[in-house]
Amino acid sequence: MIRFDVLTLFPVMFEAVLGDSIIGRARENGLIQMNFIDIRDYTQNKHRKVDDYPYSGGGGMLMSPQPIYDAYMSVAKGLEYKPMTIYMSPQGKVFNQKMAVDLSKERHIVILCGHYEGVDQRVLDEIVDMEISIGDFVMTGGEIPAMSVIDTVARLIPGVLSSEGAYENESHFNGLLEYPQYTRPAVWHNKEIPEILISGHHANIEKWKHEQSLINTYNKRPDMLKKAELSKKDIEFLGLYEKKISDNGQ
Repeated sequence: MIRFDVLTLFPVMFEAVLGDSIIGRARENGLIQMNFIDIRDYTQNKHRKVDDYPYSGGGGMLMSPQPIYDAYMSVAKGLEYKPMTIYMSPQGKVFNQKMAVDLSKERHIVILCGHYEGVDQRVLDEIVDMEISIGDFVMTGGEIPAMSVIDTVARLIPGVLSSEGAYENESHFNGLLEYPQYTRPAVWHNKEIPEILISGHHANIEKWKHEQSLINTYNKRPDMLKKAELSKKDIEFLGLYEKKISDNGQ
């Protein structure tokens, strides 16, 4: 089991999104634990104020260190270990599948969701182990990025998906994009599914899937091919495919 504690100004958002579907069922079945801590509950003023003006000037407000630290200690105090603590930040490392796999091996993750113009650096220095971004853009807060991380990591926990290996053929897991998929009916809008898929020849079907993954990645995310661990056969196949589309004038 993996435990997530989220420090946020908007805990209701998480229950609304993560309380249902696969992640919600995993929680009910005891495969994951999720707690959403309202940082405002740890303020020391009657107005539940969590922000103040930055010393550096400029527009906007900055989240104060005290309520964040006390919210964190409500989770970490008394533990015999330090939980992996993540700050969702546009300055962080860009989240990817490999990072999700690594995080799925943690037993306890705390995620801090920033707001306003950010968080006082002193509390980040004291409690945060890693800063994560979900892309090179800025959002109004860390809640939606945090949900993305929780969903991605949680589905890697054994038992969360119906099949232990259900995620292994998905996009990004092996460095390639997933192959195209089809369901019934076999003909739709005069378009037939690839004949190989109803051939019953499992080895050929697996070969087709892998080749289609290579083609999909080549066409949609060629940058990924530079990092993928391609075999000699993969490189030869892509060379032939590239020549084919070149000959066809595409």
